[in-house]
Amino acid sequence: MYKDILVPIVFDHDPSEQQALAVAHKLAKAGGKVTLLHIVEELPGFITVQLPEEIYKDTIAEAKSKLQALAKTLPIPIDVMVETGHASRRILQCAEQLKADCIVISSHKPGLSDYFLGSTAAQVVRHATCTVHVLR
Repeated sequence: MYKDILVPIVFDHDPSEQQALAVAHKLAKAGGKVTLLHIVEELPGFITVQLPEEIYKDTIAEAKSKLQALAKTLPIPIDVMVETGHASRRILQCAEQLKADCIVISSHKPGLSDYFLGSTAAQVVRHATCTVHVLR
């Protein structure tokens, strides 16, 4: 069905990455590609000054390692990306950059302000230029 699928993965919420991978696998057409993406939120400067540089680099390396382990669970081509920045903006930018025709994103249980979707998923749904599948 889809040629290029982007799957944002968040490791600090419920473990829904296997569900997202299963959906991406079903939606990928023969010869399709899946890209797993993890966004490391940038910390404010007044905080990063107090932290050793290795912590940020280690966080990125650990995320890449986890994504590579997830990538081995499916029998289709899977790329991994770790980016920094604001989650919803970077997801949308990466989708444009990769020319993704589908985004498979998990949504956490929202609070009152985002009753139907989590805030990141809601922003991606509202602003994506491609199909978005939201998992709950």
